[in-house]
Amino acid sequence: MAQEQTLVSGMTGRYAQALFELAQESSLTDQVAADLHNFTYLVNTSEDLQRFIKSPAFTADEQVKALGAIALQAGIAGVAANFLKLVAAKRRLFAVQDMIRDFNILADAKKGVIRAEVTVAEPLKDEYVAALKEALGQASGGKTVEIEVKVDPAILGGIVVKLGSRMVDGSLKTKLNSIRTRMKEVG
Repeated sequence: MAQEQTLVSGMTGRYAQALFELAQESSLTDQVAADLHNFTYLVNTSEDLQRFIKSPAFTADEQVKALGAIALQAGIAGVAANFLKLVAAKRRLFAVQDMIRDFNILADAKKGVIRAEVTVAEPLKDEYVAALKEALGQASGGKTVEIEVKVDPAILGGIVVKLGSRMVDGSLKTKLNSIRTRMKEVG
């Protein structure tokens, strides 16, 4: 456990660590991760839910009741549902997304998985995604790499890769901005 504890810190890290240990003891780590992923999806796709979890205007009881109903409707049960209700009861719902992020860091570390966020101007073909996974796996010391590909036409071309705390920006937009800055310095 000592290695996982160094991966997260602060209040959100303590909640994530406690949830991770409970999930491991219950052999439910994958189920809890899936339930938290579903909850994150709900939050990311609902502005009302985003406002709800960040608003101090609701009482703890109101938040607990609402989260119970949301979890039930979304099929989130057991440890994950109880965790969400506990966070609401402790008036820490505003930080739940950071707690979930920290839980995922701990679960990934236990499985030897590292996550990469890849931004491209156009969707990538499957063979390019596979080659990128392999290259990033080699760059990370042989770890399994899970890739989330985001399409952002604003980068114009190239690729931006965030792997753990490292970022490589090979986008055409950044290269053009760099050239523009150098031209201003010369002229």
